[in-house]
Amino acid sequence: MSAGFSKAPRVRRTLTLAVGAAVAVSVCGSGLTTSATAAPAAPVKHHQFSAGAALLAGAKSPAERAALTDRALAATGNSLQLAYDTKPLYDKGIDGTGTTLATVVSYGDTNIKAYIDSYSKSHGLPAADVQILAPAGTVPSCNDPGTPSDCSSWGGETDLDVAMFHTIAPKAKILVVATPTSETQGIDGFPDMMTAIDYLADHKSANVISMSLGTPEDDFDSSAQLHGLDAHFKKATDAGITVTASTGDDGATGTKKDNTPWGKKVVSFPAASSYVTAVGGTVVHQNSSGTRTSPDTVWPESGGGVSHEYGAPTWQSTVDTTTHATGRSLPDISLLGTSGTSQSSPLFAAVVALASQQAGKGLGFINPALYALGSGGTASGVVDVTSGNNSSGGVTGYTAAKGFDIVSGWGTVDAAKFVPALVKQIS
Repeated sequence: MSAGFSKAPRVRRTLTLAVGAAVAVSVCGSGLTTSATAAPAAPVKHHQFSAGAALLAGAKSPAERAALTDRALAATGNSLQLAYDTKPLYDKGIDGTGTTLATVVSYGDTNIKAYIDSYSKSHGLPAADVQILAPAGTVPSCNDPGTPSDCSSWGGETDLDVAMFHTIAPKAKILVVATPTSETQGIDGFPDMMTAIDYLADHKSANVISMSLGTPEDDFDSSAQLHGLDAHFKKATDAGITVTASTGDDGATGTKKDNTPWGKKVVSFPAASSYVTAVGGTVVHQNSSGTRTSPDTVWPESGGGVSHEYGAPTWQSTVDTTTHATGRSLPDISLLGTSGTSQSSPLFAAVVALASQQAGKGLGFINPALYALGSGGTASGVVDVTSGNNSSGGVTGYTAAKGFDIVSGWGTVDAAKFVPALVKQIS
């Protein structure tokens, strides 16, 4: 299946700033005169949204957003279930029952229930159990004075996450964990998101958390600022929660806080974190009936590369001999991403929720088990992706190859085989 549209333009938000004036004082005869010169304006900050989220943001009603979701996906819910072979699991009652999926997202969508009800009805899915939480403080309405203009795009991001959760794990409970500030590259927005993650860990509120967002490691002001966030992800995994994150939509590179390109290889955080499963994007090739017509290929804008902030983890030691990576490489796995990798992360999170149901518990940090399964190939439900690369913006990226590679990770999954294999490996 090919993308229905190209990558969305960058979406910017303007911060409300107290800009002082520099006052020059001169003595003219017996009096004083003053002149004010404006201080240089601070750079405009932004969040880069996926194409799917940007498209949904323009809808005027939940029903319209639901209708636009199919255009964003260039796929129906049923074709995604076919693509990832979930029916054999559903036939055994493995459909997400008893599990909880959470998306941590700026602002969320107050109309999420109406949206997912409309989406479910059009796709023959059961009614969704969805709840909004705001553990980091009161979340403003998009119509409130002073709320950044990107609020509606965050609503589109929220809707896409919830639709992907519900399509693959239709009986799972869904939490929209909304924060009151926008993530706008670098540290901005992350403190509130860490408060939200701590809440989920403290209350053991979710089995899987998906974060459909990211910012280049290089956008942080310092390594210390970046690594100050690590403990929150570890806390979640220690509580038995699996955390997944999108690898980004700029291929092997990324953008600075001022929206100019880095012009070099960079990787996205939190996907680069040592406690997160990084999910890249593929193109799924299906016909009108949902049958695959050829193997998945790399989505050309899928983020991927090698971290210079996180060292090579022990669970990647077997693949580092092939990739020669000197740091944590990402992604670990890849799923459909033609609407952006913010589609890929919740899809994989929902697959993990199915495994959590079968295991009867939260699986926590799954990467060591995932890498143990990867070498087992199709018998373990891991399907190799061997075609495509993520060169972008004049930056030469990485090319898919047989086995593990730095642009698709281990490849993609056949859920019917992968779910029981993951449960067995962790057990």
